[in-house]
Amino acid sequence: MAFTFQINNDVQFQHNQALLDKSASYRPILKETKVKAASIVALERDTQYLEGWGVKQIAPIERLSSYELKRDDQIIIDFGDHQVGQFSININAVGSPMDAPLCFKIKFAEMPAELARKSEDYDGWLSKSWIQEETVHLDVLPTTLTLPRRYSFRYAEITVVDTSPKWRAVFSNPVVTATSAVDTATVHQPELADVQLQRIYEVGLKTLADCMQDVFEDGPKRDRRLWIGDLRLQALANYATFKDTDLVKRCLYLFGAMPTTAGRIPANVFTKPTAVPDDTFLFDYSLFFISILADYEAFSSDKTVLNDLYRVAKKQMDLALEQVTSEGKLKLTEENPVFIDWSNDFDKETAGQAIIIYTLKQFITLAELVNDTSLETYTAILRKLNQYAKTQLFDSQSGLFVSGDQREVNVASQVWMTLAHVLDPEQTTVLMQTTVTKLFPITGIATPYMYHHITEALFEAGLKQEAVQLMKDYWGKMVTLGADTYWEAFDPNQPDYSPYGSPILNSYCHAWSCTPVYLINKYLV
Repeated sequence: MAFTFQINNDVQFQHNQALLDKSASYRPILKETKVKAASIVALERDTQYLEGWGVKQIAPIERLSSYELKRDDQIIIDFGDHQVGQFSININAVGSPMDAPLCFKIKFAEMPAELARKSEDYDGWLSKSWIQEETVHLDVLPTTLTLPRRYSFRYAEITVVDTSPKWRAVFSNPVVTATSAVDTATVHQPELADVQLQRIYEVGLKTLADCMQDVFEDGPKRDRRLWIGDLRLQALANYATFKDTDLVKRCLYLFGAMPTTAGRIPANVFTKPTAVPDDTFLFDYSLFFISILADYEAFSSDKTVLNDLYRVAKKQMDLALEQVTSEGKLKLTEENPVFIDWSNDFDKETAGQAIIIYTLKQFITLAELVNDTSLETYTAILRKLNQYAKTQLFDSQSGLFVSGDQREVNVASQVWMTLAHVLDPEQTTVLMQTTVTKLFPITGIATPYMYHHITEALFEAGLKQEAVQLMKDYWGKMVTLGADTYWEAFDPNQPDYSPYGSPILNSYCHAWSCTPVYLINKYLV
């Protein structure tokens, strides 16, 4: 486990009610769709799929009511595709009068592999309460059971704990009331000659739609909240597809309304029952507020939002620049760690230096739009940051950027220096060519978040063929393993990898993995 909990109980937050009211005004009315189950299935061993588990159809869903279930009987319902919403099902009793309650368990899963794992065996560091499993007692049948919680799933496994020897339980008409802020039918999907890329795009679009709820959630299964890192990538994917600017504005105002009293934006916020900022802070995530605002402004030219939030963005840059030395070197601190990726097995200093350059360039663009009189101060600092990166962090002998006291060479440093365009275009192409030659195949990275940045850096460096191949090797591999939506974590060399101690808590529909729709639209269409 690399990412750790932060507990900062002494931090105090501001609450700008005017900005909170603006955020509330952009709250979406969620679209609801009644989705009926597709079939009855059974788990089966299949090495083609994730962890060696797939399903086989054993009956059409219309036959569900013919199954009379008693103690320890089990049935798996397949909805045919990933769903996010509220589950309901009709339940009746057959046989003698109902002389005991019905007790059954229902387990929801996004992938068959989740059903193959026993919930009671979980011993990870995240709360086991995230496991999508319920135990239900019903005293009177027939009834229509509508579970109060929202679930993220494709499969529903029902296991009868007990009825009585005198009667059996019959289930019928399983339905999910699926929700999303958007409708995939409104998106004009590109017609790609490459069938694999077409499927990669379709799964990315479904991932994005299922994560667009009351806010841009990071994952509808878990954590169900708004994270800045996910939001930045979701917003870019949204501009290429749904073009829902209201949801972006809602999220920007939420973050802008609730900084700390020192002005720092938290890494994530909760929205229920009321808007609450989390006490988690990440150096790069705070800076990415600037990116989200700049990307939104570039897409919409909405000066109202810019004027409302420019001061908040400026504060993030000013706080970050306090960690920059007079010679232009970024000094990271344990109190405000840089994320980059879950893994802490590589040095992140140079990637952090590149991110502050990347976001400072975007901030300067915003400063020009609002005629900030202190603009020259920021351009001067940018020159120092760039100069330090070129003279102190770039190793001309290896042709790569180094990081930390040990002058470590890693993929993240090259990728973020490429995205920040620290070198000129020709040098950038050579940098990524050298990265591919010396640092590929990629190891030690298990998040679509970092794979997105690697792929985009290849595109930005003009290495289109290599970028497309990486997209196919990574997102395409998830599709091959059975993905209906893209996953929170995936290591092609270790498909059952989990940062939490068990894949049963992995999110198999996660926001930061949706970006093939953005990459394909920007670089291939």
